[in-house]
Amino acid sequence: MFKRTFLLMAAAITVIGFAGCTTTMPEKPAADTSAKRTNLNAGADKVLADLYKQVPGSREMVAKAKGVLIFPNVVAAGLGVGASYGEGVLRKDDRPTSYYNTAGGSIGLIAGAQSKAVFMLFMTSESLAKFESSKGWTAGADASVVVLNAGASAAVDTKTVQQPIVGYVLTNGGLMANASIDGTKITKLDL
Repeated sequence: MFKRTFLLMAAAITVIGFAGCTTTMPEKPAADTSAKRTNLNAGADKVLADLYKQVPGSREMVAKAKGVLIFPNVVAAGLGVGASYGEGVLRKDDRPTSYYNTAGGSIGLIAGAQSKAVFMLFMTSESLAKFESSKGWTAGADASVVVLNAGASAAVDTKTVQQPIVGYVLTNGGLMANASIDGTKITKLDL
């Protein structure tokens, strides 16, 4: 009897607690969104400079791209089950045009945390237009992304230039080996 009364009271408290919650988010002040855009742009400048220093041919690839999506700080963490999240900027003609977030999950031999910069270079107008018109875009499902790895030839070759979307993943130690961004969901931010 006591157990059933206790469970009913716990359920009632839970329902009352959830009833008081709101599902609407307050409007962000313009100063907050402006500061966030400024921080994302500064972070993108920094990691682009790092990419140019560390990866031969990357400057030329970025210059040829119709658009470049830069996530300066994607944090991945987990223990068995992992998740990653980051925010970034899409640039066309080296000017910021819109802002996005990226999120992903994984299961497997995961232990710890790491931070990385992720770059997606849209080499064709068609691949960029498809990305920009999507309501939510997933690497590997909506389009194939060729990720240039350390250990493989990260330098630009004629096959690389012909790919619609080329990616780089850079950690503090340099270009990441065996990196994959398949399954990563990208969504436009309202900034």
